[in-house]
Amino acid sequence: MIGLDTNVLVRYAIRDDAAQARMADRLIEAFTADDPGHVSHVTLIELWWVLTSAYGQDRLRVAAFIDRLLTTATIAVQSPDLVHAALRAVNAAGADFADAMIAATDAADGCDRTMTFDRKAARRAGMTLLT
Repeated sequence: MIGLDTNVLVRYAIRDDAAQARMADRLIEAFTADDPGHVSHVTLIELWWVLTSAYGQDRLRVAAFIDRLLTTATIAVQSPDLVHAALRAVNAAGADFADAMIAATDAADGCDRTMTFDRKAARRAGMTLLT
């Protein structure tokens, strides 16, 4: 299996560098269900930040792109159930993807709750506000 860095996925999605986009296409299209590419949580969180912040992409469009990665047989996403749970919080409550991933990961690891000082994370990602 070959891991994919954020910049490969950015070139694949945004296509702002033609030469690198072609290289990303060749790599990603060469993966198979038996030998998939791998995308880690860290890569997804960084991808979210780069696409929404640096490229100004709509958060629902980025969520849809991550969802497509999850449903692509030739891409293995780390702990896809956690990523699905985070995307549900993004789509349903407007949560930040990183906050939603933290809350989903903590819940999966047996935490009763995730404490935060971030009011938006408490409202939207299901964390508990520390007061």
